[in-house]
Amino acid sequence: MRILIKNAVIVNDNKTFNGSITIQDDYILQVNEEQQQPDAPVDRTIDASGCIVIPGVIDTHVHFRQPGLTAKADIDSESKAAAAGGVTTYFDMPNTVPQTTTLETLDEKFEIAARNSHVNYSFFFGATNDNLSLFDRLDPHRIPGIKLFMGSSTGNMLVDSGNALEKIFQSARMPLMTHCEDTAVIERNMAHARQADGRFPDVSLHPVIRSAEACYRSTALAVSLARKFGARLHVAHLTTARELDLFSAEANITAEAVVGHLLFSDNDYSRLGARIKVNPAIKTVGDRDALRRALVDGRIYTVATDHAPHLPKDKEGGCDKAASGMPMIQFSLPAMLSLADAGVLSRERLVELMCHNPARLFDIRDRGFIRPGYKADITIVRRAPMTVTDDIIESKCGWSPVSGMTFGWRVETTLCNGVPVYENGKVDCGYIGEAVDFR
Repeated sequence: MRILIKNAVIVNDNKTFNGSITIQDDYILQVNEEQQQPDAPVDRTIDASGCIVIPGVIDTHVHFRQPGLTAKADIDSESKAAAAGGVTTYFDMPNTVPQTTTLETLDEKFEIAARNSHVNYSFFFGATNDNLSLFDRLDPHRIPGIKLFMGSSTGNMLVDSGNALEKIFQSARMPLMTHCEDTAVIERNMAHARQADGRFPDVSLHPVIRSAEACYRSTALAVSLARKFGARLHVAHLTTARELDLFSAEANITAEAVVGHLLFSDNDYSRLGARIKVNPAIKTVGDRDALRRALVDGRIYTVATDHAPHLPKDKEGGCDKAASGMPMIQFSLPAMLSLADAGVLSRERLVELMCHNPARLFDIRDRGFIRPGYKADITIVRRAPMTVTDDIIESKCGWSPVSGMTFGWRVETTLCNGVPVYENGKVDCGYIGEAVDFR
């Protein structure tokens, strides 16, 4: 089957141009500038007039909760949300139940996705204090890397042994993605907060408890270990201006920002409360603005969501009771495009951060770019106001911290492997995506 996308404004490879794209089956056949006609007849034409066309977004940091936590979310529901948000590939994290810390639990996730995922997928393997012996048995062509929790978070996967950390950084043959917060600092801050404010400190104290110091100490340790052992390190969800100073042009040490930390600041706790409670915590306006600047100067290499659904009842309570995490994948692209409209970054840079760089970082085969011979993962976005309401949310949890917000863009069509998996406001629930290949 051949599909022609015509009258497109294409944003790709650091340029914007008018053109058309011809797809044959699951691959891009041609990319033509100035509306040149395709070389052969097509079976379907998609008119992209008034839209911009970009590679499908690659979200390298999600928590789809399956197996074990499926009351909150599952691969079926959250991959629908991904498709509705223009995301054609996701990498899921290992803190499920059971944790993805054995070869058997890793295989189980692939089997679930092969039956239920409506877009493309892969899964991080989780490091623990004692599963280093399994690293050599991991297939680097099948998974993106190893997730390492260097600070307390959800899922009880903290690696707190200095000896184990050194061995992990020394032995990992694939990228390490780290969650960096210093547990001792967090526990000390929590004890002080409990003493001052009672058993459940108010959620507004979350960035005081999971403080800038806690983040910096742990991130600095990860960077020093990566330099010592030559490891490929990608630090997840930076939240502070100070942490950014640890990153420069080193090819093997990079950083991620997530959309929630780019949208919100500690001023928003009074309005949104635990809806924006995440780990690491959303911090000051100054930190948020520093992250935004780092999108442009290169210190941030990828933008993801840390999509982490919880039921509304799980988000009740203070700092040490309300669950951390929020669903964002369906609205990450419209949110980032609105930041581009506000002058925070260019559309070309947005595509670098959300499409090209994830593919480069994890060496994904034939995805992340609009190029002949690449998989036809393509997102079409229309400039039109979109107000987020609960009735359009695909995530099983049924809420979003951006509910009530209006963005200047909406996802029109998402093509995954050449198949329109989202169009006319609906997800093609019969389509199943592919496991991603890595070079």
